Amino acid sequence: MTDPRSTSPDFNFAIHARDGQARTGAIAMPRGTIRTPAFMPVGTAATVKAMYPEQVRELGADVVLGNTYHLMLRPGPERMERLGGLHKFMRWDGPILTDSGGFQVMSLSALRKIDEDGVTFRSHVDGSAHRMSPERSIEIQGLLGSDIQMQLDECVRLPAERPAIEKAMHLSLRWAERCRVAFGEQPGKALFGIVQGGDVPELRVESARALTDLGLKGYAIGGLAVGEPQAVMLAMIETVEPHLPADKPRYLMGVGTPDDLMQSVLRGIDMFDCVMPTRAGRHGLAYTRHGRINLRNARHAEDVRPLDEASDCPAARDYSRAYLHHLVRSDEILGMMLLTWNNLAYYQALMAGMRAAIAEGRLVDFVGETKEGWARAEAAEKA
Repeated sequence: MTDPRSTSPDFNFAIHARDGQARTGAIAMPRGTIRTPAFMPVGTAATVKAMYPEQVRELGADVVLGNTYHLMLRPGPERMERLGGLHKFMRWDGPILTDSGGFQVMSLSALRKIDEDGVTFRSHVDGSAHRMSPERSIEIQGLLGSDIQMQLDECVRLPAERPAIEKAMHLSLRWAERCRVAFGEQPGKALFGIVQGGDVPELRVESARALTDLGLKGYAIGGLAVGEPQAVMLAMIETVEPHLPADKPRYLMGVGTPDDLMQSVLRGIDMFDCVMPTRAGRHGLAYTRHGRINLRNARHAEDVRPLDEASDCPAARDYSRAYLHHLVRSDEILGMMLLTWNNLAYYQALMAGMRAAIAEGRLVDFVGETKEGWARAEAAEKA
């Protein structure tokens, strides 16, 4: 049964088809529709690095991600509001999801102190002191004008001892309740909760059940892809999925490789974000239907083939591997731009392929065929 607290005419998640645990559908919001399963390019500091907003949209992205931690430091949320909000600032007219900043506080802040009320930390940019509470996180995300806002949570890097994981999970639940109160009713907006619990199944279940009781519009699984093996990540998804509402979007935060995406969609995940395709592009690594291609390798120096002659993306189709190799080895900015373009194009094509496969009831076959294609290409490269 649909929870009346979490539905409104300006936020609707419709499931169009199912294939096992996987599902394809759409999240309808005032600024646009997000087709699911969806990959959200990461625009941490109001930009998807090395890409024009128009390119990102043309590749098929319906939503991008911004980060509360980075944007609160530069240019600042109050300034962002005076400038007309994040959408106008970065020239993106579709939905934007903002991460609450909890993960960045964990990973980037040299000095941080967590207490019941929030977290005190020093900026990785200039060492200045800052305070983030659940209420302030929601306030900042409101000033930015994001469409989907995330609760503030405490993320524990794995592996970790159970007492630390349990303490962080319970604190995150208390912060989720405070975020829900601070968020209130915002027409056209959504607040998502974040399931924590590390690699401890019973803690994950407890977190998922408690968050479900809050009647939020969507639910994320956080605290994964932070050092644990893929098998552990997938086991935690399988543990959590039965305890999340079937009629709400499920978002796996910070994941991942193309195989991570496929394995997670098979287990019922609807939304993803990850810096991997853009970061890899800036470091000479291309993701393609032929698998991963490291353009720094000398064997590409005289290879006239494109990355993928069948791709719709000009970066993949129209430039030789030899040229891309030259750009990468010469540290030319164009190389970073082209490989980022290629990688995001591949990720969006992969998501579109999975959506179509789910609609046709053949996702397992699609995943198998995709992985076989990677294996054949890798064997050919070694021959």
